[in-house]
This record gives sequence, structure tokens and C-alpha cells, in this order.
Amino acid sequence: MTQKLKTYFPNIRQREELLEQIHGNAALEQIFNGWNPEQQNLFLNCCTGVRGVRMLYDSFFKIIMDPDTVPERMEELLSLLLGQNVRILKVLPQESRIAAEDSLLILDIVVELADGSIANVEVQKIGYAFPGQRAACYSSDLLLRQYKRVKSERKKLFSYRDIRPVYTIVLFEESPREFRSLPDRYLHRSRQVFDTGLEMDLLQKYVFVSLDNFRRLTQNKDIETKLEAWLHFLSRDEPEEIIRLIRTYPEFRPLYEEVYRLCQDTERVMHMFSKELEELDRNTVQYMIDEMQDEIDGMKEELGKKDAEIEALRQELEALKR
Repeated sequence: MTQKLKTYFPNIRQREELLEQIHGNAALEQIFNGWNPEQQNLFLNCCTGVRGVRMLYDSFFKIIMDPDTVPERMEELLSLLLGQNVRILKVLPQESRIAAEDSLLILDIVVELADGSIANVEVQKIGYAFPGQRAACYSSDLLLRQYKRVKSERKKLFSYRDIRPVYTIVLFEESPREFRSLPDRYLHRSRQVFDTGLEMDLLQKYVFVSLDNFRRLTQNKDIETKLEAWLHFLSRDEPEEIIRLIRTYPEFRPLYEEVYRLCQDTERVMHMFSKELEELDRNTVQYMIDEMQDEIDGMKEELGKKDAEIEALRQELEALKR
């Protein structure tokens, strides 16, 4: 399969060539030796085509999908996810983002669209850390940022009707537990509605994409739509799946070529890979802490119930004795 990938991407290097360059450079060898054998093998496999590069790695995604240099890519993805034509006006700074707190966040891109609305695109490695409450806080943060900016620009002419919608778009590599009740769905769109049918735009909209459900539901199936092609590009790194995608949608081939050109710069890509490993380790530890805390809280709740049952039995026994 490696040879098949090399047929499509001739600039893919051989493993021996890459190892020779690493061991011939003291700085690169030090980085390489700092990884465990599994991480070393993963890096070599990605750069030599044994395994595809994971497009959802923060560093790779921000280069391939950079809304500053190649806005048409993010525009097309957002258009398909939102179900409307999207044009990116500019990329916004993070400012006082709630996302600055620790989370299992891989990437975070905030863009202003041509109609003044704001879209926040994020990837979560483990959906457990991104419940609905957190999504609502992120959305409120976007709305407040827009309110402050528009009010400052319009001053006395400001009207709340000047505020445009905000979109919180989250791609989950592993979905939250709430998604398991809908295993046959991978795309979830939401907006605030009234139970009476009253039509009023409350501005906050959400798009959640369950990539693990997508991979399972589309396994061994034809790639039928452009949205499926984009999600396939973002979530599949098996060489045979890469080939299947570029045969069906050849326009994705240049994106992979760009990735493998990037892999020619060994020093740069090794630093990128180290950053991903460091972030993954930190996030995994935080996830384990959160999981253990939930388990402890659950045990405390169960013990509390047991204590209540024991107390009730004790009181019943005392009454029988009397």
C-alpha cells in the first residue's frame, strides 16, 4: 500500500532515507530519541506513507485549512456544514476566550463571515470534556465579543438588530456519551426555537459532527457527497481510504500533496509532531483526572444511598425492639 501511495505522491520518502537524515543531525536525533518506540514508529509511518497524516492534528489542520492563505477550503467546509453559502471576511484573534482553560482541544479557529456573523470551528479529541453546557458558554462568549465590537463601532447608532448569528462548530473525534443514543447520525444542527412556533432569531446556532459515527456509518460505502468527502479527508488516515477519496474527488489530491511537501522539512514536521504529542499527553492526563473524579463522585453518591438505607433499617430495628 505504501508503494500505491507513492504512485500518487512521488515525493514520499523511504523510511531508510528519513532515518539517515534524523541520525545524521544531532538536534533531530535528540528529538527522535525523546519519543517512545510507538511514537517514533507513528512519525515514521506518517512521513513515509505507511499511514496517512492525521489531518486533525492542530499544526497540520491550520496549515492545510488556513483561512488567511486558502480561505476557499474553510469556506467550502463551512458552507456544507451550515447549509448556506459562506464567505470568510477575516480571522479573529482569540482575545479573552474561555477556551484558554484546560480542555481536550485540538484546534480553535474563529472567523468573521461576510454577513458579519461569527463562526468558531473546534476539534475535540474526546467529547467527554465538551458537554452541552460548555458549548453554550463558548457560544455566549462569541456573542458577547460581537456585541462589544459592534457597539464600539456604531456608538450611538448601535442597534441590537446589528448583531449577527454566531455558530459554534465542533468536530468530535470521539463523541460525548449523549451521542451514543443516536448511533446512526453523525451531523447535528441546532438553533433555539419556541414551543409555540414563534419565529424569532436568537442568534446562537450549533453544529456538532460525530466523526467516530461517520467513520463507522460510511465504512466500505461510496463517498456520495462533497460533505462526506470533507469529513472523510479529516477523519480517515488509512492509505487505502486516501486513495479511495482522491479517486472519487480528485480535488483533494493537492491537499495531500501539500502535506507530503511539508513532510520534506524534517525539522519543522518533527517539532510539529512533538507539539501534538505534548498536547495529547497533557489532555489525556486531564481526561483521566476528570474520569476519576466522576467515578469518585459516583461512589460517594452510592455510599450516601447505602448509609441512608442502613440508617432506615437501624431505625426500623429499634422500633421492633421497642
